[in-house]
Amino acid sequence: MASTKSLEGKSIIVTGAGRGIGREIALLCAVEGAKVVVNDPGVAADGSGSSASPAEEVVEEIKKRGGTAVANFETVAEAIPASKIVRSAIDSFGKLDGVVNNAGILRDAIFHRMSIDAFESVIKVHLMGSFYVSHAAARLFREQESGSFVHFTSTSGLVGNFGQANYAAAKLGIVGLSKSIALDMERFHVRSNCVSPFAWSRLIGTIPTETEAEKARVAKIQQMGPEKIAPIVAFLLSDAARDVTGQIFAVRMNEIFLMSQSRPLRSIHRGEGWTPQTIAEHGMPALKSSFYKLDRSADIFNWDAI
Repeated sequence: MASTKSLEGKSIIVTGAGRGIGREIALLCAVEGAKVVVNDPGVAADGSGSSASPAEEVVEEIKKRGGTAVANFETVAEAIPASKIVRSAIDSFGKLDGVVNNAGILRDAIFHRMSIDAFESVIKVHLMGSFYVSHAAARLFREQESGSFVHFTSTSGLVGNFGQANYAAAKLGIVGLSKSIALDMERFHVRSNCVSPFAWSRLIGTIPTETEAEKARVAKIQQMGPEKIAPIVAFLLSDAARDVTGQIFAVRMNEIFLMSQSRPLRSIHRGEGWTPQTIAEHGMPALKSSFYKLDRSADIFNWDAI
């Protein structure tokens, strides 16, 4: 009888897989038959320190359940260590079929108080890390003419949030990276998609809870378990998703959203061309009704998760 496991025989890398969403993805991928590289240097939420325990504990859990996994402790934030994550999959399992770019840190601050280090370190882990790991895997995927990338974005970038210019810039950059990979590698049957998760994690745990409204918001997020994010990631890594590429999905408890991508809303035209004065007098007033408000993620997703 044919296996019903969606990832049977596949080799998958999950970065940041020691805790939270990454852990749940690694566990589900293993249950679905994949051999998993559990990558996590075991840093704190802000990127400091290191520990082998988180990755090792996930590997042990997978093995206890009868699955196959190896731990990897390299950082994604530098090119050579990131390439060693890909090498680990080849050395351990002889192949690589999917990459989940989930690793991340947070260094939140209101923009005028954000340090250069806080901006650059978050960009390095999220955006550069997604590039480094994907770039190392891309040549393998091209040669075998198959492979799937799943990158993690956020509504902080897709919509907006306070105090997260570094995180938002990185996460929206990842959307552009994913779409470019999807376009460039479609000819080699390589897919690339983004997932924007709503789930409680250590990173979300850094949200301030000073006011009653903030406490209530965090309490609602705490109900959204990271295990709710894993199924769509496993699907996107599977052969059942062979025709799904270049898309952005958001997952919120039992809700899955297909997110929009930037397209023209409306246009204005003037036969003789524009001057700053005519733009002010006629152009902007014509466009203003279609302006986006300064929305935050919570303004758009303003109902309780289902």
